[in-house]
Amino acid sequence: MKSPTELRPVSIERSWLPNSPGSVLYRSGETVVLCTAQLAESVPPFLEGKGVGWLTAEYAMLPGSTPTRARRGGDGRSTEIQRLIGRGLRAIVDRQALGPFTIHVDADVLNADGGTRTASITAAFIAVVDAVRARFPDRVGEILHDSLAAVSVGVVAGECVLDLDYEHDSRAEVDFNVVRLGKGGLVEVQGTGEGGTFSRRQLDTLLDLADAGIDRLTALQRQALGEDWPFRV
Repeated sequence: MKSPTELRPVSIERSWLPNSPGSVLYRSGETVVLCTAQLAESVPPFLEGKGVGWLTAEYAMLPGSTPTRARRGGDGRSTEIQRLIGRGLRAIVDRQALGPFTIHVDADVLNADGGTRTASITAAFIAVVDAVRARFPDRVGEILHDSLAAVSVGVVAGECVLDLDYEHDSRAEVDFNVVRLGKGGLVEVQGTGEGGTFSRRQLDTLLDLADAGIDRLTALQRQALGEDWPFRV
């Protein structure tokens, strides 16, 4: 069993699908997510003629990803999560440099054990790097200006915990999802007292835990990309 300050074991497999220029099978403990990224030479109508690009994301849980069959089709939760994924990834894209292209990101949960939205964001960054490199091999560092990762933190039985699995998440008094750039800028913090309140001191502890976790995830992303890491040290 991991300690409250540890991440669950993470594995990252790139190029998992031959038909997608960016595809990543990502495991965080028992949570398994498949993320793909593809570029289309078009933009939404509200961006036509403006010379800038766009990134959009879709998220779904496959029917067998939970003990009780997950229904196909969108729902409020999936819509909220895919908007979070899209907002996070757009924070690292220079849309002017991308030009009139749309990056389509798809995150499909194969097995859910907590943290599916944060796993999707962390995996999707790598898929986006590979998709952009396939279309613009010499301009990845121009189009993408930083890395992106996300992790959950929470208060369980009065203790601050990093990277909640379902067993922890279902008992958490406080639950946060933190999305952050590799260089340290926060993109989004979602947090609520699920069954209790939290102090300012606990909030600081949770954000410090998230920072440490995202630092580790960024190092794992860099390791997975190897020589394809698009940023300078």
